[in-house]
Amino acid sequence: MGKKYKLTYQVPFYESDINHQIKLPHLLSFALQVSSLQSESLGNTDDWILDNFNLVWVITDYELDIKRLPRYAETIEVETEAVAYNKLFCYRKFYIYGQDGQQIIEISSTFVLMDYDTRKVVTVKDEIVAPYESEKIKKLLRAPKYKALEEAEEALFHVRYLDLDMNGHVNNSKYLEWMYEAMDIEFLKTHVPKKIHLKYLKEIHYGKDIVTRIKQDGLISQHEIKIAQGLHAQAQIEWREREEE
Repeated sequence: MGKKYKLTYQVPFYESDINHQIKLPHLLSFALQVSSLQSESLGNTDDWILDNFNLVWVITDYELDIKRLPRYAETIEVETEAVAYNKLFCYRKFYIYGQDGQQIIEISSTFVLMDYDTRKVVTVKDEIVAPYESEKIKKLLRAPKYKALEEAEEALFHVRYLDLDMNGHVNNSKYLEWMYEAMDIEFLKTHVPKKIHLKYLKEIHYGKDIVTRIKQDGLISQHEIKIAQGLHAQAQIEWREREEE
């Protein structure tokens, strides 16, 4: 297990949805900010990695286990640790605690290091991950396999300037937003996610037209994000009926 780092945060109005709960894409963005702050505290910033190795961190997978979502104005605590790594992947966990101190969400994430110029994945360098004191393992942790969607419903979006992050491509949280936007609003008013698997395949850049595709069977929804050149993200979400939380 690696070094832990945590930060408290009060859920603001502009990050809350019509159910008075945090918008999940915003929570993912904040969790990544906490991991960035840990790296800064260890002197292991993105700029240092880029300047010394010409590498950048890229997320490939998320898995979220959700007991409940944080509420508007609730003060939560986000804790993270880089738990393990192997020759290709780095595994980081996030733990979200509610105002009562109980854990309400656990997020497992997978990162790779990519060459900034070639955009190809490279072998993890021990000196980059050493400050986190995470365990080096040989095993590759396998993400779930996703089925290709047939007869899916589709919605079209255009990539805008504000969809981009500092790396110049679509921010990771935007993919989940597009997946939500393809769903029926009445369903979203009465249901919340229980478990999410989300896989990123390729970057998306400014000006592209994207298609978000969904196929839903009861409380399970499957999602794809595509552009003309092919598939860029996939997800599977297990839902439950919303209670007064």
